[in-house]
Order: sequence, then structure tokens, then C-alpha cells
Amino acid sequence: MGPDVALINPGDRDRVYQGLGKDYSAIEPPFWVAVMAAFLRNSGVSVAVIDANAENIAPEETAARINDFNPLLSAVIVYGSQPSASTQNMTIAGRICRGLKERTSSKVAIGGLHPSALPGKTMEEESVDFVVEGEGPYTLKGLVGALKGSRSLSDVPGLWYRDNGVIRNNPPAPLIKDLDEVLPIAAWDLLPMDRYRAHNWHCFDDINNRSPYGAVYTSLGCPYSCVFCCINAPFGRPAIRYRSPGLVVDEIGLLVDRGIRNLKIADELFVLDERHYMPILDLLDRRGYGLNIWAYARIDTIRFEHLRKMKKAGLNWLALGIESANPDVRDGASKRMRVRDIKKVVTAIRDAGIRVIGNFIFGLPDDTFDTMQETLEMAVDLNCEFANFYCAMAYPGSKLYGMAVKEGWKLPDEWYGFSQHSYEMLPLPTKHLSAMEVLRFRDGAFHRYFEGARYLGMIEREFGRDVREHVQEMTKMRLKRRLLETAACTERP
Repeated sequence: MGPDVALINPGDRDRVYQGLGKDYSAIEPPFWVAVMAAFLRNSGVSVAVIDANAENIAPEETAARINDFNPLLSAVIVYGSQPSASTQNMTIAGRICRGLKERTSSKVAIGGLHPSALPGKTMEEESVDFVVEGEGPYTLKGLVGALKGSRSLSDVPGLWYRDNGVIRNNPPAPLIKDLDEVLPIAAWDLLPMDRYRAHNWHCFDDINNRSPYGAVYTSLGCPYSCVFCCINAPFGRPAIRYRSPGLVVDEIGLLVDRGIRNLKIADELFVLDERHYMPILDLLDRRGYGLNIWAYARIDTIRFEHLRKMKKAGLNWLALGIESANPDVRDGASKRMRVRDIKKVVTAIRDAGIRVIGNFIFGLPDDTFDTMQETLEMAVDLNCEFANFYCAMAYPGSKLYGMAVKEGWKLPDEWYGFSQHSYEMLPLPTKHLSAMEVLRFRDGAFHRYFEGARYLGMIEREFGRDVREHVQEMTKMRLKRRLLETAACTERP
């Protein structure tokens, strides 16, 4: 008999990113898979890992690997490089589950953010024996015990299963209280670490050295309730819990010993509580690892007096959730920010030597063409070293999803249609604009920004001619969109 559990990280880079997946997007190590593997091992459960995304293998190959492992349980864990990326991976996750059921004797479970947001729907639609609702570690540990005969399935918290053909579900598992125990140093030894690479922008200072790449969480959850965000689906409520700074920096040290300098702090909001993040930065500064780190922050959580320390510790990039230039649009999305002078904050960050990646959303519920144009003009004016332009999407687990279902708004036909970069992508309409108008604006905004003379001039001054040419090559790639192609056909005379 093989290991008790084989954990599988699904992914389909071609379908999710189109051509951008080949050279420009990151290939991120699945921290959730690796940390659950470590917890299970520490609990006496034997574990194997298959990162089907990093290895870019088909469901048939994944099933063949599972046959070689011969585990008691195969668990497909559906997250992604950020919370919104869980749903877009459900199509390939479903194909993997079908392959496992058809080609292996293993019991099959599926867990992660999307299955936690829609556990009943997932149980009905996917070829699985079990759905893991919630954070996962306690449920997987209990499920292995049940499969070994030491407890009943009805006693496993957070588990969905079938009883004589009837779908049943148990009360949720308790939220993890001691993150250091349940999220120990991850089982990096089980991952194909040579396969991972950073985002292109993350390495603009050294564009030819994007690998190896690491990603760690220092906290779970978020205390905010933005309508477009699904981060808290596995946790059931807005809240944030922390791993201890010492454990986090010890884990980073282990990754440094493996040759990693490019690092993502994957927390939804790292720069929030200075009592948490400043001790981490102090320890990193003292150890002198020479890291290239990026992390998320809000405009109104930045403390100017900490910026120099951040830079000294190796935090070279901050991703800021600006979302919209229009305060009324932000308030309508429950993105209430206490800071109004966004440019002042961005300037202060850059003056400290930290690069900024601005995140903007088009198509929030109150958006009009004029407010989207206002947001684009703000992005152009800020001229951040990089920018992400998103369309508002009703990700399962978000308030927008509940609104969309209630109002009968059209959603993507396939789960990969929730990917911002896919051919099948279908954004939400606003109160004033159609989905087609939102998507057309977003794709046009991307090219206006990255092809602009002001942006390209800044990139060449900051990073050199080779990075400017890299960006120009990136913008030659035009995403194909079924929605826009269909519209073009109907608009022809």
C-alpha cells in the first residue's frame, strides 16, 4: 500500500492565461498543499504530492502517477496564485477527479476555496467521493482516520459525502486557533521546486533570473468585506489570524537555503497590523538574506515611517488594491478607504525605493464609462511600475456571486471562464454597462497603459532597455475573447 494521502495541485495554464502563461505569468508553489502535507505528516499520516500545474501534466498522467503511488485517498486541492484563481481551476480539477475515478482505485476528495464556497454544488457536479468544506487540515486528517476504520464518516467535521446515494454533510471543522501547529513549516521537500518562477514584473530588476521562486503565508483571512472578494469563503467570516514571526522567518530561511531569493508573501493583506509585519521585517533585516519580496497592502494601511525598513528587509514590491479612482464606486463595492490622496501614498512608497503594482477593477456595480475612464486616467497618472487591470467578476464565495445568482445575471458557462485572461471570460455587467462594454474597455486599457510612451520611458529609465523590450513583446500578444468576437460578428452590417 502506498501513502495514506496524495495531494494534487491542479492547473491548466494554457486555458487560463492563453499565451501569457508561457513566458509572462508566474508558476507559484502551492503553499496550501505543502503546508497541509506537513501538518498531516506531523500527525502520522503519510503523504505524497503531485503538482500537476507546475509540471503541466494532463489528467491522464496525473491518474497514472496516482496508480504508481496507490494511495488510500487522493485529494485535489483547488486554490491558485490568489483567491480569485480558485474557481478558474475548477474545470481542470473536475477533469482530474474524473480521471482518478475512472483510472484508479483511490477514493477521491476535493477541497479548497471554490469547493468551500459551493460544497453542495461541487458534490453534485464532480466525480468525487468527498468534498472538504473549510480550511481542510482537520477534515483531511479525520477522513483518513475514517477510511482506516478508526471513526465514522459522520464524525469527520467539514466533510460532505454520500450515504446510500444521499448527499450528507457534517458541521464545519473549528477554525484553526494555533496556526503555528496546523500551519507548520511547509513540506517543501515534496514539491518540484525547480519548476517555479516569479512573475515577470517581480524581476524587472533582474529579468533573466525569475527562478527559483517561493511563496509563504504569514496570516490567514482578511478583516474586510469587499463585495468582489472571496478570500474568506473557507473561513466563514471576515477575520485574520497570524503565524508567529519567528516561524515565518525560519521558513523563509529554509527557502533561502534552497537558493530562493524571489519570494511572495501570499497573505491577502500583509501590511495591516504593524505588530505582526514589523517583527518579521526586523528579523529579515537582521538575517540579511538579500531577498526580492513582494506583498499586498491597502492604500490606507501604509505607514510612511515603516517604508525604509520594508525596503531594507528586502520588500521590493507592494501590490496596492486601488480598485477604482471614484470614491462612490469604491464605497458601492464596500471598499471604503480612509485615505483620499492615493498619489501621495504611491509617491511615498516609490521614494523609499519600493516598486508599486497597482490593482484596478473595471465594471464594479456603480461603474459607468466615465468612472472607468476616471480609473484609467488615475492609473496612467500614477504610472506605477506595473498594473493589473481586472474586470469585476462574481467569484463564488463573494457577495457579488450571491447578487448575481439572486438577480439572474449571466455567469460564465465553464469555470475557466472566471479567469481574467481566458478566451471564455465573461465579466459582470454594471448598473449602466453591458459585460461586453466592460471587457472591451478593460482590454483597451491594458494596451493603452503598457504601450504608452510615458510608461515605457519610465521602464527604460528604471530597469533598462531589455525590460522595455520585454514589455513591448508582452503587449504584442492580444488576448482572444469569445464575447468580443461574437459582438463583432453581430455588429457587422
